[in-house]
Amino acid sequence: MPKCDVCGNDYDKAFTVTTYDDSGTFDSFECAIHALAPTCAHCGCRIIGHGSEHAGVFYCCAHCAKEAGVIGIDDRA
Repeated sequence: MPKCDVCGNDYDKAFTVTTYDDSGTFDSFECAIHALAPTCAHCGCRIIGHGSEHAGVFYCCAHCAKEAGVIGIDDRA
């Protein structure tokens, strides 16, 4: 049986996620997010939505980007 790269669980319904430079086997989306999702530079949460990016730095939302000093990012236009 495939084994999850994050938690080590042997699971018959495990799946593989492939990115441009890496891949991993996971037993749940939770483990895949833990391993692959970027982290907000301000609050540290995992970014599972679109988030915001400025100068190569990722934020989970416009609020966190603003708190970090980024100007011109809004949640709504």
